[in-house]
Amino acid sequence: MNELPTIPEQNAAAPDVVPPAVPAQPAQPGQPATSAAESFGELLQRPLSKVVIGFLLLFAALAWSTHNRITNLRYDVARSLQKGDATSNETSALARQVQEQTKELQAKVGALEGRQAEAQSQQLALEQLYQDLSKNRDEWALAEIDQVLSTASQQLQLAGNVQGALIALANADRSLSRTDKPQFITIRRAIAKDTDKLKALPGIDMAGVALRLDNVIAQVDTLPMLSDHRPVAPSELARKTAPASGKPGAPGPNAFTTGLQQVWTSWTGEMWDEVRQLIRVRSADTPEALMLSPSESFFTRENLKLRLLNARLALLSRNEAAFRSDLIAAQDTLVKYFDTRARTTQAAQATLRQVQSNNLAIEMPTLADSLNAVRTYKAKP
Repeated sequence: MNELPTIPEQNAAAPDVVPPAVPAQPAQPGQPATSAAESFGELLQRPLSKVVIGFLLLFAALAWSTHNRITNLRYDVARSLQKGDATSNETSALARQVQEQTKELQAKVGALEGRQAEAQSQQLALEQLYQDLSKNRDEWALAEIDQVLSTASQQLQLAGNVQGALIALANADRSLSRTDKPQFITIRRAIAKDTDKLKALPGIDMAGVALRLDNVIAQVDTLPMLSDHRPVAPSELARKTAPASGKPGAPGPNAFTTGLQQVWTSWTGEMWDEVRQLIRVRSADTPEALMLSPSESFFTRENLKLRLLNARLALLSRNEAAFRSDLIAAQDTLVKYFDTRARTTQAAQATLRQVQSNNLAIEMPTLADSLNAVRTYKAKP
């Protein structure tokens, strides 16, 4: 293979040739000595020096440009970090909210699964019970009464279904009365005792309260809001202030004067009404309620409806805390965003106060006496 020719280095060993010494020229009298400025000028005239200086200037320009870019980049990075911190905080808040909602949903799902498992176990127990029942009519009737009372007791504790429990007790007593056997007297006495307990509970007109809430929900769209008020149209003012026309003036020399007086009165009345419409002083605890856009007003009404619907659901499930919380929130919304001087709003507030006066925190009795009496009789040999 052909080898590349080697380039001799500049510092390679060269024949030791010593240039002849140039004798120093003595300074001629009258010849001025070269100054530093002239030396620098001669240095600038050299081509290599010009190139070096050009590179230095170019390097300085690049350094200055790089410095500016780095500074701008720092500012951009700082702004991005600030935006990222704000976004991270919002994301963290949303994540915490989602976690809380997830925990609540998991708790509800767990409760539903527990109830479903309980219902399934009861169903399996009922099926097994029916399979193991003998042909004895009394045992079959007692098993049916036990299941009915168990279901009524669960409905009474979970949903406060007093009427359902009373119907179940009445059906059980009716089934036992058909057999007409003295050994069932103890069970019927326990059923009568539980029936008296349920009848002694303070009555709550659930249907009536729910109907009042439905009426308020239906009126939400017609309730006047603080942001709905607008100045009266000039045409309406003209109709209010215009004198009665079509009546002939009184004959006589004062007809012209009377006409001028009527025209002047009409003009001054219209001007005064227009001036009154320019400035309107109203007191509002929340100034933002006066500046709601149509879409915000729509969503405010929808939120009020949702609050009332939640209160209705809490009423039917006898959830005292949720019932009162939703009613208080609905009343606060009425006071904050709606015109409380309007009769319809005042009527809605009165209805909500009347609904809120109902006490749902009633401790429901159990059907333990009847269930224990039935199960004790079944356990006898």
